[in-house]
Amino acid sequence: MKIEYFTDTDTLLIELSTKEITETRDLNENTLAEFDANGTLVCMTIEHAKEQANVDEFVFHPNQGSLQETPVWKVAEESPEYKTKRDGD
Repeated sequence: MKIEYFTDTDTLLIELSTKEITETRDLNENTLAEFDANGTLVCMTIEHAKEQANVDEFVFHPNQGSLQETPVWKVAEESPEYKTKRDGD
């Protein structure tokens, strides 16, 4: 799973898998959902993301047993495979 936010276009991309996309549906004028041949959701694109979602307060929960919230910038600092940047850094 990969989540990317593009500040230059205010677009949020949520990629759930790397399966081949066979269908794209407009959920509304700012949200696209893309599906594989089996109808499984592969990814979503949200334009004007700051209006649609609170992208500044994204929190990652590493496992179901943990109630501790981990800000995405903290995950990036602790995990070299993740590359991200906190606002203002």
